[in-house]
Amino acid sequence: MASSNRRIQIGSAWFQTKINLRPQRRGIHHVTEEILRRIPELCEFSVGLCHIQSKWNLSLLKGITIAQNNAWYKYIFSYSINSFYYFLVLHTSASLALNENWDPDVRDDVEMMLNKIVPEGLAYRHSCEGPDDMPAHVKACFLGSSLSIPITDGKLTLGTWQGIWLCEHRNDAGSRKVAITLTGCLRDPARSPLSPVSPIASTSS
Repeated sequence: MASSNRRIQIGSAWFQTKINLRPQRRGIHHVTEEILRRIPELCEFSVGLCHIQSKWNLSLLKGITIAQNNAWYKYIFSYSINSFYYFLVLHTSASLALNENWDPDVRDDVEMMLNKIVPEGLAYRHSCEGPDDMPAHVKACFLGSSLSIPITDGKLTLGTWQGIWLCEHRNDAGSRKVAITLTGCLRDPARSPLSPVSPIASTSS
């Protein structure tokens, strides 16, 4: 007998936007709630996958029509049983991670260990952007800048103690830009503004 939490749904909608995260000091920062506040469209999806990465990956979108409403939003529609959510950090000196969301000491300890593993003051050849820049690039390579998180009933499927971290490796980086692509099966295609049956132009002001 099939499990009640197993599902197959056909047909998907795509949504894409860019956001700026608040400027953060150097260190590890829990940004789950900040991200979720900026993507209310997430609640429109019943099932999907949240893939968070640091560069555009449009290879999966070949053959799909892209309709752009303005400089920040794109809505892409297809018919597929696959669902994905792309979250892209558009920088080379910051990272994304999925880890502890409760005790801030964990984030402080991770920052301490990163600074021990990749210290400043080594004989880096790339030094024109300050002593913290080259270590920031190395840390970004170690931690990576992509995550994959399932979507279930309009929410990211995270463990009880899991949260999204922005790992800021520069001393004075300013706001970090991220690009988000959301796709999956809609919870109510007949009523959702993201539905392929609705006029795309009506989905964004």
